[in-house]
Amino acid sequence: MADLSAFPITTRWPARNPDIIQLYSLQTPNGVKVSVALEELALAYEPHYISFAANEQKSPEFESLNPNGRIPAIIDPNGPDGKPIGLFESGAILLYLAEKTGKLIPADAAGRYETIQWVFFQMAGIGPMFGQFGHFHKFAADKVANNSYPVERYRDESKRLLGVLEDRLKGRQWIMGDQYTIADITTFTWVRGADIFYGGREVLEYAKFPAVADWLERCIARPASAKGLNIPVKPE
Repeated sequence: MADLSAFPITTRWPARNPDIIQLYSLQTPNGVKVSVALEELALAYEPHYISFAANEQKSPEFESLNPNGRIPAIIDPNGPDGKPIGLFESGAILLYLAEKTGKLIPADAAGRYETIQWVFFQMAGIGPMFGQFGHFHKFAADKVANNSYPVERYRDESKRLLGVLEDRLKGRQWIMGDQYTIADITTFTWVRGADIFYGGREVLEYAKFPAVADWLERCIARPASAKGLNIPVKPE
């Protein structure tokens, strides 16, 4: 049995099975990236629900694994050289899982780097901009009721990014063509999230991006997505 005692987070969220990947997450656009990937890869994992309502992501135990206090994070008891490894940042986790298994990323070097560039496109563009749009559009609407600039700025930048994605997906099944990759996973969860979490479908004019809309449906329809998008479940 793996020894995870070096990770203080396990004192608050004990591992029932320390021999499998431990996932610390929530059903947010960032959080479900990793659960969807784990389902796609058919890797055994144990999810732990991190409550934002209780501010658990800022607890000393959680920050011992991710000092930035953000989900998701993982512990893999079977890391490099057979030693446990803890990781945070969704993009880094997706890349790690893809390289660990040799799946969800092209085997050739050129394809690998092209995939990584689209992962970075999401991490640097779609995630932050969609998140800011959602914040001002939904959660802080009352604070900017007399100032339309924040919503307009992030709405317009989000639509521009959707246009970049639209051009990439024209004539393609997936971002990398015929191969479904971590680039799709990291991106579709945010495109879905802007609608599901922020109610932004109409404001962001998804109807003007038909290739994105069709691709999003294909991503969501995958069996692994149906499972991963609903993990972790809030404890009763």
